[in-house]
Amino acid sequence: MTAGKRILGAAVGALLMSSVSAYAETIKVGIIGPFSGPFALQGKNFQAGVEAYMALNGKSVKGHDIEVIYRDLPAANPAQSRALAQELVVKEKVQYLGGVYFTPDAMAITPLLAQANTPLVIFNAATSAIMNTSPLVVRTSFTTAQTTHPLGKIAFDEGVKKAITVVSDYGPGVDAENAFKKAFEAAGGQVTESIRMPMNTTDFSPIMQRVRDSGATGLFTFLPSGPPTLGFVKAFNETGLKQAGIKFYAPGDLTQESDLPALGAAAEGLKTSFHYAVSHDSPENKKFVEAATKAIGGADQLSFPSVGAYDGMHVIYKMIEATDGKQDAKKAVDAVKGLSWTSPRGPVRIEADTRHITQNIYLREVAKGADGKYINKEIQTFADQKDPGMPTQ
Repeated sequence: MTAGKRILGAAVGALLMSSVSAYAETIKVGIIGPFSGPFALQGKNFQAGVEAYMALNGKSVKGHDIEVIYRDLPAANPAQSRALAQELVVKEKVQYLGGVYFTPDAMAITPLLAQANTPLVIFNAATSAIMNTSPLVVRTSFTTAQTTHPLGKIAFDEGVKKAITVVSDYGPGVDAENAFKKAFEAAGGQVTESIRMPMNTTDFSPIMQRVRDSGATGLFTFLPSGPPTLGFVKAFNETGLKQAGIKFYAPGDLTQESDLPALGAAAEGLKTSFHYAVSHDSPENKKFVEAATKAIGGADQLSFPSVGAYDGMHVIYKMIEATDGKQDAKKAVDAVKGLSWTSPRGPVRIEADTRHITQNIYLREVAKGADGKYINKEIQTFADQKDPGMPTQ
């Protein structure tokens, strides 16, 4: 090879390398969640899921480094959530948004997505209708209609003929109430009363008295996970409803693993239906729990928002892979329609028409595990459950 050819080859190589480095840019992902305040543990679970995924799958996609930027939203605050999303998109120049614990906050963000050319991957917010507000939303968590629906028939089959429903008065609570009522009445049961509480309710004693006076033999309830759920379950036990034989049914928000030590023996036997239990027995979950426990600092803090975040990052990585790092929200979302994989929770897929996750829903019962600690023990599987609150398009 002549000296001239060697020089030319070196110049071409340098040009190619500079071209690769120009395109292999850092991709920023903005995560909004409650990292302080009463729901801070849920935000910690978001972060644990994100960090677990990156620890197990690397911090780059097709040569693009991934940078995660967190923003704190301590409680439901639509105006603040919108402002945080705008800041992440405009100032931080994120290409992807993720997280969001409460439905009102998600609803405030979705009108921004089209102009921002930015997808939103929801790690938790659980109202079915969110998916109708923008074609650039994908959800990797669940809906309350999805996790609740099996409980109606279960309650009837266990001898409950009259039930009362008690839910927080916002989107997921209304969805849960409607899903339980529809399934319970279809099985032949009667809902005697439906109570909707303000989200900031902390004194549940008057409500427990209404449950007792209703004549119902079964109680269905939904509240957002956090201090309210712990208070509600304690009130159910302390007011004697459990001892009176009133059967308790709820989605798994009410017995999240991080609350079980505080609930103790009072929670034993409570039945919930949910998409994920930390105790789920699979190789994928064991691997996930190990990594997420390391990220959050203790197994007793781990709960369901972590798996929504973990799978959310899986979807975001697939979006980045499909777009090769370029900002194209529609192409990113289209790339994950129909995507299926084995999650720590079990087999899942993103439905092409709704962009919501289809998954197993498990009936669980609070029981002591092999180590003597309380767990949500899976006792029945309802496979391949779509969101009944979301009609196919």
